[in-house]
Amino acid sequence: MTAPDLFQPLPVPASLLGESPFWHPTERALYWCDIPGKQLNWYQPHTGQHRHWSFETEPCSCAPLMDGDLVLAMRDGLWRFSPATGKRQRLASPPYEPAKERFNDGKADARGRFWVGTIYEPRDPALAALYRWSDGELSRQADGITVSNGLAWSPDGRTQYWSDTKAHTIYAFDADPATGEVSGRRVFATFPVKQAGQDLSTYAGRPDGAAVDSEGCYWTAMFEGRRLLRLSPAGEVLQTVHLPVQCATMPCFGGDDLRTLYVTTARENRPAAELAEQPWAGQVLQMRVSVPGLPVNFVHA
Repeated sequence: MTAPDLFQPLPVPASLLGESPFWHPTERALYWCDIPGKQLNWYQPHTGQHRHWSFETEPCSCAPLMDGDLVLAMRDGLWRFSPATGKRQRLASPPYEPAKERFNDGKADARGRFWVGTIYEPRDPALAALYRWSDGELSRQADGITVSNGLAWSPDGRTQYWSDTKAHTIYAFDADPATGEVSGRRVFATFPVKQAGQDLSTYAGRPDGAAVDSEGCYWTAMFEGRRLLRLSPAGEVLQTVHLPVQCATMPCFGGDDLRTLYVTTARENRPAAELAEQPWAGQVLQMRVSVPGLPVNFVHA
């Protein structure tokens, strides 16, 4: 499947590193973060309105609360943020040294528990971890990776996905929807690691953000691979969607029927020749798909 005729960019400014898109069903709008741009974005397709909020530190992921506020995972901790007032209130302090580590991919499970992983920015050793925020407490659930990404759940909530982008590996856990406990960590899918000096034309990318559709298939953005992959619940590649940009970061499903696939992308630190050839780098791309996705889960404060 090829890209140019499938995708169109949203008519909004490009992000440096777009991440954490989600479709808000009552607002009928898309939210996403620009991590190094230190902005949260909002776009409503049926009106064409675009809003953004700027911060002094990086917003790394976002998820909705039932009262219209959001949970923001930022370098300086977890926060409740009000789009209406622009004010934020701390929910949890960062469980790491912010000079070397920050939150990254974060989403709520079906019971409203907010899960969020970290990036260990020196990259070595693998000190990043996965946390769960519930009942006002932040608890460490898994570790031993470098770049936490790929959070998603199967439709029945009994399988939880988590990836280490640097290791080119997606993991799966057995999840207990009632308690939120995870166990049985195993490799769900793995991909060839990029070799020193390897040309990007021969590189398939590494797994970044992800989403699950209503058939239980896992869509992963392959960063630097210029593609999305749709994997079966057994980890088999069912579909490859080639993109008009090198660096996709995360897909999500939106629109009233959840059949619009939105994909955030990156342009930060990309070569000038690549950006000249790929003018949509950093844009949020959209395409229609035949299988709808799962609706966003709201955080229970």
